[in-house]
Amino acid sequence: MLMFISCKQEKSKVAELPSDSIFNLTSTWKNQHGDSLQLKNLQGKTLVVVMIYTTCKSACPILVAKMKTIESKIDKKDLNKVSLVLVSIDPETDTPERLNEFAKSNKMDAPQWIFLTSNEEDTQEFANVLALKYKKISPIDFSHSNIISVFSPQGQLVSQEEGSIDVDKVVKSVHEIVKKN
Repeated sequence: MLMFISCKQEKSKVAELPSDSIFNLTSTWKNQHGDSLQLKNLQGKTLVVVMIYTTCKSACPILVAKMKTIESKIDKKDLNKVSLVLVSIDPETDTPERLNEFAKSNKMDAPQWIFLTSNEEDTQEFANVLALKYKKISPIDFSHSNIISVFSPQGQLVSQEEGSIDVDKVVKSVHEIVKKN
């Protein structure tokens, strides 16, 4: 028996993305395993996002430590509903191989950890969406904002912590989103 689904029925099955969703960005990224993906491939999980670079000696190690603290404060039963995403602002240095080594050496190689790198243009576009500013100040150093952003499973910005980053506020946002979804 042949069954036909009208376009109207088919459309209703696919949830429309909100206009302010980061999943509307069409940039292509590579993760720490060398897999190509778009941000929409992260849809369905609560995202905790930070932009760093692996050769940073000052702010980034603190941001990485805060991301690890955030992970430790998320209920273990909820970790499969959360992705902790670290996006490189130095795509020239931070290749997928480099990100993979960084993830392993920092004990951030569990499935909830996602490291992303892209080209300069896509990296800048994503930074602009986060209202994050960065600038290369030498061949190996960047000046950049310290921001941790939390996104809903639909890709909408729910909260941001900037500067000294209140980890407990980030965790509270994550728990609230996870409870709702």
